[in-house]
Amino acid sequence: MSQNEDLLGKLPACPVETTLTLIGNKWEVLILRDLMEGTKRFGELRRSVGNISQKVLTSQLRTMEEAGLVHREVFAEVPPRVEYSLTPLGKSLQPVLDSLRDWGTEYKRHLSDGTPMEAQAVEG
Repeated sequence: MSQNEDLLGKLPACPVETTLTLIGNKWEVLILRDLMEGTKRFGELRRSVGNISQKVLTSQLRTMEEAGLVHREVFAEVPPRVEYSLTPLGKSLQPVLDSLRDWGTEYKRHLSDGTPMEAQAVEG
């Protein structure tokens, strides 16, 4: 059995649940958001993500790397330098993040001025 077949067998049947398995917590979404802008070093990423501990960021990045969303590059320098970037798979989540951003913008508008929230047709 190939690695992909093994992984596929562990994923839920529901596609929404599958996506949430990969980006189902706020840290993963915020890491994706910030890496969409381009490559970042660990410290840059920690500052841009916000109130995240070093331990949690390290754990999230490892998980995302194992899932194939994030690429980690270590440079043989003193002091060591590590950079993180999105893989093509990670970049493919851009429309998902765009939808989250758009919905959040509309929700804030709704709360501030009572603009009705309308269902948007998915373009495809």
